[in-house]
Amino acid sequence: MKKHIVVLTGAGISAESGIKTFRDADGLWEGHDVMEVATPEGFALNPGLVLDFYNQRRRQLREVTPNQAHLDLAALEQAYKVTIITQNVDDLHERAGSTSVIHLHGELLKARNVVDETSVITWETDINIGDVCKNGHQLRPHIVWFGENVPMIDAAMAICKTADILVIIGTSMQVYPAAGLMHYVPKNTPIYFIDPKPAMDSKEHVTVIAESATLGVRKMIEQL
Repeated sequence: MKKHIVVLTGAGISAESGIKTFRDADGLWEGHDVMEVATPEGFALNPGLVLDFYNQRRRQLREVTPNQAHLDLAALEQAYKVTIITQNVDDLHERAGSTSVIHLHGELLKARNVVDETSVITWETDINIGDVCKNGHQLRPHIVWFGENVPMIDAAMAICKTADILVIIGTSMQVYPAAGLMHYVPKNTPIYFIDPKPAMDSKEHVTVIAESATLGVRKMIEQL
């Protein structure tokens, strides 16, 4: 039976593909205050701005490709059972070939209506004001905004409880509830933490690899 590797990924793994990390040092996201473009209140105040913001992110996604870290994680499925739990809303893990991916914060290439958070559909083009579901409700990005529930968190917790190895890549582990997931793996589970500026130090059962995702994943695989 294959060992189960659970991988938690954040913005750092997609940065090397050319997708900007969530917030710049000044707290702005692509020049916008996150409260304007990543909250239900921001959407209610200016839906056109929010839709345009995510339309731009969706177009950008079509211009980038998976990097070597994405590809190496997908290749791990040859020898291990691999489940990826990502905070990212891009589809780079899937495009690289990973077959089991949970998106905690939603997906850019999906939409849902403003009434029902379970009304998720595939949507790869722009969303505009006036684009509605079959029941006549306005569509919005299938993105978990600040202040909203994280529907997949319970599934992610359950998966972490089955981990034989935990790998954390490109995330500060500061944003909850995602940051709490590492506490759900069984006691003494080996943990690899890959980040240029890791938020923890190496200790028993924890190996810190202070590298970018592409270099760090390769080093981690060599150590497995």
